[in-house]
Amino acid sequence: MTRRRKLRTVKEDERALWDRVATSARPLDRDGMRTALSHSGDPVPAPDDPKAPTAPPAPQPIAPFTLGARAAGQGGSSMTYAPAPGDGHVHMDRKAFNRMKRGKLTPEARIDLHGMTLARAHPALIGFVSEAHRSGLRLVLVITGKGRDRDGGGPIPERRGVLRHQVPDWLRMAPLAPLVLQVTAASRRHGGEGAWYVYLRRGR
Repeated sequence: MTRRRKLRTVKEDERALWDRVATSARPLDRDGMRTALSHSGDPVPAPDDPKAPTAPPAPQPIAPFTLGARAAGQGGSSMTYAPAPGDGHVHMDRKAFNRMKRGKLTPEARIDLHGMTLARAHPALIGFVSEAHRSGLRLVLVITGKGRDRDGGGPIPERRGVLRHQVPDWLRMAPLAPLVLQVTAASRRHGGEGAWYVYLRRGR
């Protein structure tokens, strides 16, 4: 049998204290109540509150595109590319180009990157070509070497002639692209497969 607890009688001084507190208290409005119940302190929006967050908009479908097409509203890439070697186009005086291909034009300066790492060769090439252009030179020779016949046995295979393949890409991209007019393989007289002719634009 459960024993009932005897209710305590409220004393007169306790009732008087409660009456004073009750008369000085101010009831919370609806917004104030939501703020008090919020864990973050921010008002909890009621279901009919127009400020309540709405569901995120549905994602817009991607417009169909074709390779090589420029995206709508886009101005295209800001990357500048110089002519690629062997693209079949001559961007300089054709007579001078034919003489250069046959080794009849003498390079005015040369840099030998053979044996350098990519991390060392890239800034060296940028500095060399930039200085040559500032000096008003037109034809320079970049020696890369043909590359090793096989890799060094490391865990990652090394492409034969990695520097030879990388240098034309560096010449086509910023910051060297605006300075370069033509890139083509050197004649045997100046290194053959292990070197590149770089014909520079005129300085402004």
